[in-house]
Amino acid sequence: MNEAQLLSRARDGDEQAFGQLYARHQGAIYRYAMHMCGFEAADDVVQETFLAVLKRGGTFDATRGTVGGYLFGIARHVTLKRLGAQYSQPTDDLDAVAACAAADLSALDLLSRQEIVDAVRSAIAALPPAYRETIVLCDLQEMDYQSAATLLECPIGTVRSRLHRARARLAERLSMLRPVNQAS
Repeated sequence: MNEAQLLSRARDGDEQAFGQLYARHQGAIYRYAMHMCGFEAADDVVQETFLAVLKRGGTFDATRGTVGGYLFGIARHVTLKRLGAQYSQPTDDLDAVAACAAADLSALDLLSRQEIVDAVRSAIAALPPAYRETIVLCDLQEMDYQSAATLLECPIGTVRSRLHRARARLAERLSMLRPVNQAS
C-alpha cells in the first residue's frame, strides 16, 4: 500500500494504516521538532502533527509532493506556532553520550565529544529561525533542496542562499573548536 493510501485510510479511522504511517514518519518529524524547538516540545509537535491527520487537517495533494512532505508541512506549522509563543533550547543528546560510552572512550574523550555536540547544537539554536530551519531540513534531515523549497514555500534559490549563509555562520561560530596549529 502506498503512502497516499495509508494517509487516506488513516483518516478514515484505520488504526493499522495510522500505525504504519506513524512508524514511517514519527522519527524524522521528532528530530525536526527537537532541533527547531527543543527536546521538551518535540513529543508535543509529533502528537499535534498526527492528531491533525486524524482530524483531517489540510488536504494532501499528491501532485504537490509526498506524504512525508505533507506531514512535515503540518509539523512545520505546529513548530512555527510554538516558536512564536515560546522558545526552548535543545538539551543534551543522550544518544550521542551513550554511543560514545559504548565505544569505550575515556571520560576525557566523552566529555570532549559532548562539548562539541553541545557547541554545535548551541550554534544551530543561535541561528535565525529561517536559517536554522533550512539547516535542519537539508543537513540534518537530509531533505533535498526542491522538497525543502516546497515545504518552506519559497524558490529553490532561496533555500540554497539560506543554507549557504547558515553554514557560513555556523563555520564562523564553530571555528573556535578547531585545534590551533603551533609552529615549532
